[in-house]
Amino acid sequence: MWLDEYEQLTHTEKEEFIRIANQLLSRTFIVRDRYSSKDKCLKLNPDYRFIERHLELFRQYLRLSGWELQKDNNYGVIALYNRFDLNRARLDKRTTLILYVLRLIYEEKREKLSLKREITTSVGEVVEKMINLGLIDKKPPNRDLLNAFGALSRYQIIERLESDVTQPETGIIIYPSILFVVTNEKISEIYELAGADANDEEENTEEILPEAEE
Repeated sequence: MWLDEYEQLTHTEKEEFIRIANQLLSRTFIVRDRYSSKDKCLKLNPDYRFIERHLELFRQYLRLSGWELQKDNNYGVIALYNRFDLNRARLDKRTTLILYVLRLIYEEKREKLSLKREITTSVGEVVEKMINLGLIDKKPPNRDLLNAFGALSRYQIIERLESDVTQPETGIIIYPSILFVVTNEKISEIYELAGADANDEEENTEEILPEAEE
């Protein structure tokens, strides 16, 4: 039983378990390699390692509430899915377009990846690609950029290398978790979105993300 294993944890480990379980529920993804602003490079994420050490405990605990935990060793991503297809977050259209373009950029740069493990882009490159694809005709309002990149960062899909995402030179790391949000099949949907009014803020696109806890 998971409770027996939980009781064998130290007090500190129990606190970590609670903290990380809540992170999973609010962020959906935990990535193995996360950018360290101090070291200016990707570093092994201690939260990922903690889940690895107690993987079955997390799985059994979360399964009680209808959640399934999946771990992909190849990409270094731990993802949470709801078995009942509930608690799906809704992203506005602008955020969805940015998410899809980031996925396209990730795919393009992954093919050229050499010694560097991280895949990086910039706010300016994302906006330029959106314009080139005909998704938008000009740079989105700063508020939309703040909301979009803030949401994607919260779900550990990207990492902002600088805080001001309204500036075109601001760097963005794209984590492999994006592959689990925008699958190869979903990439084709970007062309359908391109034909719609990208400025329609009333329309939302549902993604496989649990509702974030504020």
